[in-house]
Amino acid sequence: MHHLTPLSGIVGGALIGIAASALMLLTGRIAGISGIFGELLQPGAGHRGWRIAFVAGLLAAPLLASLSGTPLPAPAMPASLILIVIAGLLVGFGSRMGGGCTSGHGVCGIARLSARSIVATAIFMAAAIATVAVVRHGIGG
Repeated sequence: MHHLTPLSGIVGGALIGIAASALMLLTGRIAGISGIFGELLQPGAGHRGWRIAFVAGLLAAPLLASLSGTPLPAPAMPASLILIVIAGLLVGFGSRMGGGCTSGHGVCGIARLSARSIVATAIFMAAAIATVAVVRHGIGG
């Protein structure tokens, strides 16, 4: 089991901030994975190189950490593959419908003081809190 420490949180947050800032400074784009990955899937979309590098970095980071001996927690997944697929499709649909995902709105949008992103992040958080309350405690307690 991995125990989060203040130092790991500070280092992780700093790395996310540096990466998001570098992407904004170098490409003028926001580091929101739904937009980056979504546009990567569209035929003929421009700027494929940095998009591929961004997604490759997301996949490579835990692999490199694992190879370096860092223990990675196993994700808790439901037994039903159909449930996983439905959940993934709902998240993808919701992030497209909301004009971005939690990383784009929550990290980059709030840092830019975007009112739209602040509202979107508050809605994401409220939905997450409600979901946990229902799943763990049932509807109405």
